[in-house]
Amino acid sequence: MKKTFLISTALFIASNVSAQTQPPLTVYTYDSFSADWSAGPKVKAGFEKQFPQCQLNYVAFDNNGTLFNRVRLDGKKIKADIVLGLDQHQIDEAKKLAIFEPHQVDLNKLALPIQWDDRTFLPFDFAQYAFIYDKNKLTHPPKSLKELVARKELKILYQDPRTSSIGRGLLLWMNAVYPQAEIANAWQTLSEHTVTVTKGWTEAYGAFLKGEGDLVLSTNTSPIYHLLSEQKDHYMATDFTEGGVLQVEVAAKVANRHHACADLFLDYLLSPEAQANIAKNNVMLPVINSPVETHIDALKQHTLNTVVLDTSAVSSAQLKLWINQWQKALAK
Repeated sequence: MKKTFLISTALFIASNVSAQTQPPLTVYTYDSFSADWSAGPKVKAGFEKQFPQCQLNYVAFDNNGTLFNRVRLDGKKIKADIVLGLDQHQIDEAKKLAIFEPHQVDLNKLALPIQWDDRTFLPFDFAQYAFIYDKNKLTHPPKSLKELVARKELKILYQDPRTSSIGRGLLLWMNAVYPQAEIANAWQTLSEHTVTVTKGWTEAYGAFLKGEGDLVLSTNTSPIYHLLSEQKDHYMATDFTEGGVLQVEVAAKVANRHHACADLFLDYLLSPEAQANIAKNNVMLPVINSPVETHIDALKQHTLNTVVLDTSAVSSAQLKLWINQWQKALAK
């Protein structure tokens, strides 16, 4: 009760700070969040309408990897108040920078397939990694990750784990499914029917849409984009028997910036309004229990009930070792 009162009081005081005393709230993010067609502008408009004393300013970078590289490069000289767009597998390395501080958002609002206790990095959307295919062209899709690797007639597209968060997801997925004694051979087998490994998601997905591959690595939310934006229902996401790996995107407050709007913005990210805009326009799943749209709601419920492979204990050092292992396997 006391903690709730203090948080509410702090948010009330912050919400009444005059516009003249507040510089813009600077948010580092990736460009597909801040783009005109994406969720960022709608989140900005909704936030500024609810809190007119706060002005939001996005500083966007090419992708998740570029965003994180900039954060690491800036270090304690970072000019952002909020960093939005890292994922849970970057938290370990992000904490080592010692530039983030705890937020004041109530985590009881969260409804995720995994328990979330981190008080610094706040989830704002999530999805499960999946391979996307056209059911009109691929009538017998693989039922497991091991089957996908073994079926050399399938043309595969995926992203580089060094530059892409989704590519890193496959790295985690492969290492969760295969024993260490088998992983190198699995990567080599997959490489024999991989069309290309791209720097980012856009290149890989674009090649898939042009017909250059049978399956492309993405998230299980991708078919919803085609359904809602293009009225196309022939794109499907794999649902593998071994289980899947989650991508949980997070936002965090930069330490010692003392911006009164920072906690207001983080709390707003978990509002039904913001979550609906993020789910529909960033094509991810909401992190709270709030109806958004029939297909999105159904996919979230399905994802909440699927097997999630635990990758929470994977450190940044382990990821680096796995990346080296992947590179060596592909070079053979």
